[in-house]
Amino acid sequence: MQKKQPNMNVGAALLFLFFSLLFFILIFRFVSLQVTGETHGQPLVAKAKQKYTKENVIEAKRGEILDRNGEVIAEDTTAYTLVAILDKSVTTNKKDPKHVNDPEKTARELAKYIKMDESDIYRRLTDFDGKKPFQVEFGKAGKDISHQTKQAIDKLRLPGITFQREKKRFYPNGVFSSHLVGFVENKSGKDGRIIETGKLGIEQSLNDKLTGQDGKVKFDSDLWGYLLPNAEKQISPAKDGANVYLTIDKKIQTFLEDAMEKAADEYKPKKIIAVVADPKTGDILAMSQRPTFHPKTREGLEKSWHNEVVETSIEPGSTMKIFTLAAAVEEKAFNPNELYQSGSYQVTPKSGRIHDHNGSGWGTISYLEGIQRSSNVAVAKLVNEKIGFEKYREYLTNLGFDDKTGINLPNETKGKILYEWPIEKITTSFGQGTTVTPIQLIQAATSVANDGKMMKLRIIDKITDPSTGTPLEKHNPEVKGEPFSKETAKEVRDILETVVTSKKGTGQIYNIDGYHVAGKTGTSQIPGNDGRYMTGRENYIFSFLGMAPKDDPELIMYVAVQQPKLKETVNGAQPVADIFNTVMKSSLQYYNIQPASTDKAATDKIPKLEGMKVETAQKLLKESGLVPVVLGKGQQIKEQLPKAGSVLLEGEKVLLRTDEKLIVPDMTGWSLRDAMKFSEISGLTLNKSGSGYVSRQSIQPGTVVKEGEFIIVDLVTLEEKQKQKAESVKKEEKDVDN
Repeated sequence: MQKKQPNMNVGAALLFLFFSLLFFILIFRFVSLQVTGETHGQPLVAKAKQKYTKENVIEAKRGEILDRNGEVIAEDTTAYTLVAILDKSVTTNKKDPKHVNDPEKTARELAKYIKMDESDIYRRLTDFDGKKPFQVEFGKAGKDISHQTKQAIDKLRLPGITFQREKKRFYPNGVFSSHLVGFVENKSGKDGRIIETGKLGIEQSLNDKLTGQDGKVKFDSDLWGYLLPNAEKQISPAKDGANVYLTIDKKIQTFLEDAMEKAADEYKPKKIIAVVADPKTGDILAMSQRPTFHPKTREGLEKSWHNEVVETSIEPGSTMKIFTLAAAVEEKAFNPNELYQSGSYQVTPKSGRIHDHNGSGWGTISYLEGIQRSSNVAVAKLVNEKIGFEKYREYLTNLGFDDKTGINLPNETKGKILYEWPIEKITTSFGQGTTVTPIQLIQAATSVANDGKMMKLRIIDKITDPSTGTPLEKHNPEVKGEPFSKETAKEVRDILETVVTSKKGTGQIYNIDGYHVAGKTGTSQIPGNDGRYMTGRENYIFSFLGMAPKDDPELIMYVAVQQPKLKETVNGAQPVADIFNTVMKSSLQYYNIQPASTDKAATDKIPKLEGMKVETAQKLLKESGLVPVVLGKGQQIKEQLPKAGSVLLEGEKVLLRTDEKLIVPDMTGWSLRDAMKFSEISGLTLNKSGSGYVSRQSIQPGTVVKEGEFIIVDLVTLEEKQKQKAESVKKEEKDVDN
């Protein structure tokens, strides 16, 4: 019998002790967990709940920005990014490929829907420096794909072609008071989610109100994250951002953008600033500037980050004489027939002499003629010898030139009234040395246009609940002051009308057929880098502050053009007049304000065509010199634009919708105004890129469409349009020669 070794007994004893200790530790741990329900100070129930309870975010929608009539200016929408998967490993069934297996066909088909040449698409799919990537995108051409275009591409069933969905801020009007509206910048938060933040304009100043509050949904899940049967969901609904209604009128803003774009192309100025307002309410109806930018692409933003109308102060030039004149009339210090010596004036023996803009004046003339000719000496004598410096300073304060207007736009500044020395007090009277902002000028001008009552300017009409439409805030018109009497305001308007109508007036170029315009021209000097005023016939800010109709102004408008490129035969006021006259006339007609007198034929008014046969309506319009555009193949007119009784704006088309299916016309060469009319009569949602005239449309002419679909038009400027036409003619001539 073999004897057991002592070492084996010791080893067995040690193993027994080790496993016994381990058993007691496990028992103690188990009892401890049962009694306390915690581990490492953390509650186990909470840990389990955290692991198996899923929480998803319900994204809130950013509030819409709309014009005064409810037309959308900015809204959240879904956009898609086009993606091509190239890796063969995603395909498990050769009969059903999930990667791009036919680059030639893919490139050929995609080129029909995105702005990229077929050859460039093919290179993206096949040309690689090193290892073939898993997937590729298509740059700018493949981003912001509309739902309509996505659907069209999906129908092609191209292997490997897919889309990434994302939320985007959508600006359907493109370049449309961009510095006033602003834009939204997307940034990734700590949790990877996209955070929208308003930059510039209304998007910035009302960011808190436009931004909604995200909601949450919690539910119990299994190990793989799926909803457990009969599990309850805890939902905290999202609260969308409030909707903001501006005082802007989309029609008038479009008139302004078109006119400014044309002037910018023709005269190449450093800057253009323009504002249209309702003097009775203080509502800003249109506001824009050049350079500007596209709010979606930010293209052009690097040229100007500022809203020039509210953030930049300028010397107002002779437009300031409106208020000097009004102060003199109010003080009964203005006698239009009184004579004075024009040319130059010295306020004190020690001060320098100020001169009229032509240097020598016009001899001995009346004060009325002095205002018409924009005489600096006339207003200097009125302030110094008749009104008095202290009294005149009170008027400047009462007109709001010491303070910001308080309009709801970010970074508003104010000008600076130089009023210490006698010479400064004199130069202030004709707008030199002293600075103001364009928005201050507009506010002050409401006092003259609105029978002495100066209105506080509004850019926001109301803010509403997105679900119910109930107003959360209502911004009502507010009288800010009454610097002049009704009688003074009327007399000043009568005098300012002669600036436009008199042969001696500097504003003759602003005469609009059929409408009485009152206003004042301005030519402001520009300080150079050396502190001195710049010289040269182009180095000025040319401006006009006008109102119409003169007897009861419905609109006031300020236009300023800085350093335009002028031909020798062109006056500096011409680019200003091109904008003012076009926008003012179109806006008055849009308001159905009938001309006081007109030589136009009665055929300018659109007859009632609804219910007529198509052939009869076409014949009637053609005989009147108008251009009918028939939408559909029906035999009877169902709807027309412009409506019956409207005055036709120059160059517009008359759209006639029949009682059959709606067919898209060829809109090449149409103005944005005509394209907007088509959108209105068809019920299609219009999205534009660029400005000017239609060069391309997303829906082919002749296509039958339904209301609610999207149509995208690419616009080119008049200069680009003419260039394209010239290139087309050259190509045709070349084809003939060949």
